[in-house]
Amino acid sequence: QVQLVESGGGLVQPGGSLRLSCAASGSIFGINGMGWYRQAPGKERELAAAITSGDSTNYADSVKERFTISRDNAKNTVYLQMNSLKPEDTAVYYCYADYYSDSVGALTNSYLEVWGQGTLVTVSS
Repeated sequence: QVQLVESGGGLVQPGGSLRLSCAASGSIFGINGMGWYRQAPGKERELAAAITSGDSTNYADSVKERFTISRDNAKNTVYLQMNSLKPEDTAVYYCYADYYSDSVGALTNSYLEVWGQGTLVTVSS
């Protein structure tokens, strides 16, 4: 069974910084894309940032120049460095990973997707 464990959320003042971590564990042959979605109260879940196995990144316009996504493949971990936080960044942040369970999956690019439980980020004075 594959699971993602997130950490790093909390309360921060506007203009502050937080770093989220998300570690994958279990029966993983390899990981393709990883990323972070967020869901603010009363709003739909949206992509915040994503990173491919080749380290190409994609960001929501609202977080560009403030958030940085990175990954450590040796640790099966993805990070989200969040700077210059704004009250509108308040949300539950969910990480995901598209992984291969075995070599056949990797060769055929047939990946499975797993989600973390979510971590709350609150930006408030």
